[in-house]
Amino acid sequence: MQNETSVREFILLGFSSNPALQLCLFGIFSVLYSATLMGNALVFVLICLDYRLHSPMYFFLCHLSIMDICYASNNVPHMLRNLLGQGRTISFAGCGTQIHLYLILALTECVLLAVMSYDRYVAICHPLRYVLIMNWRVCLTLAAVSWAFGFLFGTLQASLALHLPFCGPCEVDHFFCEILAVLKLACADTTANKVLIFAVCVCFLLFPLALILISYLHILATILCMRSAAGWHKTFSTCGSHLTVVGLFYGNAIFMYMGPGSGNSSGREKVLSLFYSLISPSLNPLIYSLRNKQVKEALLKLQRRKRVFHSVSFHGEKVLSLFYSLISPSLNPLIYSLRNKQVKKALLKLQRRKIIFHSVSFGIYAFTCLLSFCSFFLSSMGISH
Repeated sequence: MQNETSVREFILLGFSSNPALQLCLFGIFSVLYSATLMGNALVFVLICLDYRLHSPMYFFLCHLSIMDICYASNNVPHMLRNLLGQGRTISFAGCGTQIHLYLILALTECVLLAVMSYDRYVAICHPLRYVLIMNWRVCLTLAAVSWAFGFLFGTLQASLALHLPFCGPCEVDHFFCEILAVLKLACADTTANKVLIFAVCVCFLLFPLALILISYLHILATILCMRSAAGWHKTFSTCGSHLTVVGLFYGNAIFMYMGPGSGNSSGREKVLSLFYSLISPSLNPLIYSLRNKQVKEALLKLQRRKRVFHSVSFHGEKVLSLFYSLISPSLNPLIYSLRNKQVKKALLKLQRRKIIFHSVSFGIYAFTCLLSFCSFFLSSMGISH
């Protein structure tokens, strides 16, 4: 066996060594990864462009979209590369980066989903005080706290895991460097690491989930007091999407890290990690866009802007063609004569020549008329004699 000083890279075993299955998985995961990037980027752009979506709820949704893009980009590109058979190895630094980012994003999302449920609680249960309670300073503080907690505890767990001694062969039975799969390769006792992971799961999974359930119990009590069907529909449309995401995220996280036999079944860990890394990020934009009226209206508005832009571009091409064929040729002489000193001097010189020419022409014409008159007078005098 190799000692820990010789470990410079890990081998990711992935899903299967069957070339046909790998090619099929590559096609499926590529489509899901593209959908994740485009869907979350579209949600982010819609929120930035539409002023009606400049509210705390969509501010937090922006952060969720950014996290989903980072989630997928942290693990999926390397997984797709491995499925193409271009090497299953990953450096020690690359593995540490994957663990670090994965933990930061996962813990941040745990806190952020709880913050989003609190936002819905204030909006529905205290609508008259919503603007005062959820002002922009509070929103920025809650978002910063979410990222800070995720970064702090994610860095702590990743540092403790990566400082363990690892013995070869360092084959990670996973498609990326997931912390439980990497801990299996450590030569030292990992009990302290597993206890810390369980404690962090209690703080970042069970405690936020309890706050979310309390918030929605208050929301349910408020909904039952409503008499308006429109109020019911609006409340369920805004809260239903968030509840769907919460159920998918916390359910899988608790089952993976706190369920019986967690960390012992590699097949289950791969499927659940795939859900976190790819399936859930690709579903979140679809969930929010289908169940949220304002997001759908913003999407339709963006489509109308696109049509107007294409129409303006089409007519603009006609105007430009007219400009180039008629207006520009007529303006060019004027532009050059007004802004060029030599051209203006030549023009003035030509005007003086024109005046002289007209003067000479008028003199010749007058002299010719005078001769004609004299000739007529003389001829008339001869006739009279």
